[in-house]
Amino acid sequence: MTQTPQPAPQDPAPAAGDAPAPGTGPELRVDRIGTRRYVGTSSRGARVEIGSADVEGVFTPGELLKIALGACTAMASDFTVSRRLGDDYAATVRVSGDADRENERYPRLEETYELDLSGLDPAMVDRVLDMIRRSVDATCTVGRTITAGTEVALHFETGRDPE
Repeated sequence: MTQTPQPAPQDPAPAAGDAPAPGTGPELRVDRIGTRRYVGTSSRGARVEIGSADVEGVFTPGELLKIALGACTAMASDFTVSRRLGDDYAATVRVSGDADRENERYPRLEETYELDLSGLDPAMVDRVLDMIRRSVDATCTVGRTITAGTEVALHFETGRDPE
């Protein structure tokens, strides 16, 4: 088995020219940079620091899950909302939910979509909110994955030949 070379811990970002094959999406990776400290990178140059809740300046994996859900909700409804409010509208999606530490999962996540619709009549507000819900239900991949559940396959590369 051939082992892919790993970057040095101080430089975990993949090289800018390491573009993925068409249709496979960017390469995403998480590299250890210290005790319970990691950095997540994408082949598009994005970077996020990850660690435990007692480490300043990092996101926990659970926080990243919540941010991904909120971002997906906002992005899934962006076109719908901008058609009604214009391209410069302000919006915030807040996501919360406590972990069930006994089962190591989030049994419920709450999203609050903050959006100023005060300039619209009540019937249009109801219509816009319905369109947002439909857009999110149809196109928010993160929310749809969380709701449906997903299979996760964990593989190992150990640098040893399989026996």
